[in-house]
Amino acid sequence: MAGELNVTIVGNLADDPELRYTQGGVAVVSVRVGSTPRTFNRTTNAWEDGETVWVRCTAWRDLAENVAQSLTKGSRVVVTGRLKAPSAYQSAQGEARASLELEIEEIGPSLRYATASVTRRAREGAAEVGGGAGPWDAAAPKSNATAGGWANPGTPAAADETPF
Repeated sequence: MAGELNVTIVGNLADDPELRYTQGGVAVVSVRVGSTPRTFNRTTNAWEDGETVWVRCTAWRDLAENVAQSLTKGSRVVVTGRLKAPSAYQSAQGEARASLELEIEEIGPSLRYATASVTRRAREGAAEVGGGAGPWDAAAPKSNATAGGWANPGTPAAADETPF
């Protein structure tokens, strides 16, 4: 949509993702991402932390479920999404504050200080090419008998006759 501000932030999750479902059964997850800028002070020859910026991020549907299954508190993440207008509120001490909110388009672990293993999820309701499971699916048929003897020609088929 025109006029939306797309941003990318890098930070750490403050809490475990909070997965909920709407009354209509649509998954929604909320995460808080904190980003603290660091600068090098040449006078003291030391790194100094700036003020932490907190952003409340929201994802919907399959993305929400994937976030809840994959990320945990403290995970360093890269988040891209649409920035929403800040909402103003008062803290418990009566201080005026504003909250930054981001609707997540893409999110993933940062690989700067960690590694990740990606597992592709099968799409629900999507017809697969050839009608079978993909090579990443653990439920792929193991027997070449179900594939008509052509899945692995070096292995004998269920029957000893020629498959054509």
